[in-house]
Amino acid sequence: QVQLVESGGGLVQPGGSLRLSCAASGFIFNIYAMAWYRQAPGKQRELVATITNNGVTNYVDSVKGRFTISRDNAKNTVYLRMNSLKPEDTAVYYCNRRYTELNWGQGTQVTVSS
Repeated sequence: QVQLVESGGGLVQPGGSLRLSCAASGFIFNIYAMAWYRQAPGKQRELVATITNNGVTNYVDSVKGRFTISRDNAKNTVYLRMNSLKPEDTAVYYCNRRYTELNWGQGTQVTVSS
């Protein structure tokens, strides 16, 4: 069964850090580019970061220098390390394949607030 399960979200103060994880199953993980997306209340889902199958990364300008995407192909898992979090980072975060999307998982809520 093809599945994406996100975890690691929570409530954090501005300036804090979180690491999100996405466990993938049901497909050959190491041949696909993967990505993290987020959707804030009342807004469309946006692409945050991508990583190719061989580790090349790209980020939306608003998170460059603060977020780091990585992957462990042995564990079929993609990560998003988020530092220096801001209130505007508050959203539900999702992972998916970058170019051939699967059904979306439930995501993980990240709330940045004092």
